[in-house]
Amino acid sequence: MEIERKYLVRSLPNDLDSYSHVEIEQGYLCTSPTLRIRRMGDAYILTVKENRHSSVTTAIVNREEEFTLAEDKYLMLRSKCEGILVSKTRYRIPLGMRSEVGGQGPTEQVAELDIFHSVHEGLRLVEVEFRTAEEANAFTPPAWFGEDVSNDRRYRNSWLSMNKIGEMSL
Repeated sequence: MEIERKYLVRSLPNDLDSYSHVEIEQGYLCTSPTLRIRRMGDAYILTVKENRHSSVTTAIVNREEEFTLAEDKYLMLRSKCEGILVSKTRYRIPLGMRSEVGGQGPTEQVAELDIFHSVHEGLRLVEVEFRTAEEANAFTPPAWFGEDVSNDRRYRNSWLSMNKIGEMSL
């Protein structure tokens, strides 16, 4: 189960290049359920996501399964993707330790900052994943985060794969 909240970015963190980052390209074969392929650095991944609506949180809740692909299979599936290939740089930015939940010890919470390229140039989104809906509801974003867009479909990568930034009507 994937539980996350997504935000626009008010300002970029200082020393952005000091954080680990990777180039990502992804495309969509289907959006209901979501069938996505992704090149993340030199890894190739097929992901199946199914949205799970939740009455206890405004966070995005998905059932998600990932499968490793060989590069040749990725390239074959890439040619079958609908719409636009989404291109972005993802930075992993530590947010500090989060408390113990349900017998799981404290762990480091990480923000994944996506800076988009190509037809989505200028768009910046940040996501944070949570272990529980309660944890997502209790989250207080840092000052550099902007508006919470977790429930705005225009900021889902699957929607972006079918729309250029100039067509977003923001």
